[in-house]
Amino acid sequence: MHDLFRAPVGEIVRVENLSFRYSQGLPEVLRGIALSFEKGSVVGITGPAGAGKSTLLSCINGVIPHYTRGELKGVVLLKGQEVSRLTFGKLAPIVGTVFQDVDFQTVSITVEEEIAFGPENLGVEPHEIEDRITRSLESTRISSLRNRAISTLSGGQKQRVAIAAVLSMLPELLLLDEPTSELDPIGTREVFDAIFRLNREHGMTILVVSQKVEHLVDCDRLIVMSEGSIVLDGKPRDVFMHQDKLATIGVAVPEVTAFVIALARETGYPLSPERLPLTVDEAEAFLSAFFREWKHMQWRRS
Repeated sequence: MHDLFRAPVGEIVRVENLSFRYSQGLPEVLRGIALSFEKGSVVGITGPAGAGKSTLLSCINGVIPHYTRGELKGVVLLKGQEVSRLTFGKLAPIVGTVFQDVDFQTVSITVEEEIAFGPENLGVEPHEIEDRITRSLESTRISSLRNRAISTLSGGQKQRVAIAAVLSMLPELLLLDEPTSELDPIGTREVFDAIFRLNREHGMTILVVSQKVEHLVDCDRLIVMSEGSIVLDGKPRDVFMHQDKLATIGVAVPEVTAFVIALARETGYPLSPERLPLTVDEAEAFLSAFFREWKHMQWRRS
């Protein structure tokens, strides 16, 4: 497997006591955030609208404070360097961002032109650009779309083109801000399959903001935000055990997970994070074990 995008092990982002408000007199959008992210990890970030998720990504990729001004406190370090001191030219090879509205960030007519645009602006040699186009298309499994007009693509295909365009600049860190909010279930699955494949095959560090929590269950880590603060931070199974706390801030656990939690509460069945099912297949296995054990428990009581 080609290691074009692979990053070494270690910390890639550190956020220290980060607070931000867009203008004086407005409430803080971020409040004393302290986080660090390891290279090679996939981290899901979720929470209700207005939680500060997108603003956090904007602080990591340098949109804040380079493009969007406001009252910023604390520091964001990218590979040990302060983001506020790095130019976009120095940020581009390290961090790439795919936004919710891919049409907003699309600048070309064809897929090939779109993927070539970033490297061209970085001054990459033509033969190297050709290589990057080919590898980015292969990594997102859209080689067949190379000569297509972007206007003819489906929503899921456009999102994968946007990811490929970012990959062509060889970033070590990929940020995705609600990349599937406008997509149907098939398009959503396509995009998340591509996200996890990039991490699995190339070791790319990925931070993905999404309210579709059922697609974040395979993340190494899940962060829940509300009103500019971190509410929960841990492995998805550990986070989803706090169903009641999540409900109070407007975050729902996956449906199969909610069903099993309700079943365990109703029957008094002991439930640990390790046994908590997050997918339909896991729920099927859990229920098979549950009914065997429950039948045995009932027989012993009788």
